[in-house]
Amino acid sequence: MLKGEANFWWESVEQREDAVVIQWSRFKELFLEKYFPKCLENKMEIKFLELKQGDISVADYEAKFTELSRYALHHIQDEKRKAKRFEQSLKPWIYQKVAVFELENYAAVVQKALIVEGSSEHHHNYQDSRKRNFDDKESE
Repeated sequence: MLKGEANFWWESVEQREDAVVIQWSRFKELFLEKYFPKCLENKMEIKFLELKQGDISVADYEAKFTELSRYALHHIQDEKRKAKRFEQSLKPWIYQKVAVFELENYAAVVQKALIVEGSSEHHHNYQDSRKRNFDDKESE
C-alpha cells in the first residue's frame, strides 16, 4: 500500500504504462528509478567497497557490512567471496588471527572474528585486573 506522494506517483505511472496489470519486476524497476536513482546506488556501492571495520566492534561492522552489501552484490556473488571481503576488512590484528582458518563460509568468519575480539577483550580485562591488584599490593 502506497501512501501520500508515493500513491500519487503510482497513479500517474498506472496511467502511463497502458497495462491492465503491471508485473512486479516492472513495478520494482519504476519504483527504484523514482526513489533510488542509479547515482545513489553507485554511491552506496562505493561506501561498501571502502568499508573497513575501523574502531567499531565486529558486531557493528557486520551489521554495516550486511546493510551496504545489498548495493554491491556482484562483488560478493558467492559465499566464499562474501566471507573473504568481510575477513579482509577486519582490523588487522583480528584479520591475522581469523585468516589462518582459511574459512570460506561468511557466518563462520563472522563467528571466529567475534570470538577473537571477545577473547582479546577478556585478556585485556584480566591483565588490567592483575595490574590493579599488583598496584594495590605495592601501595599497602
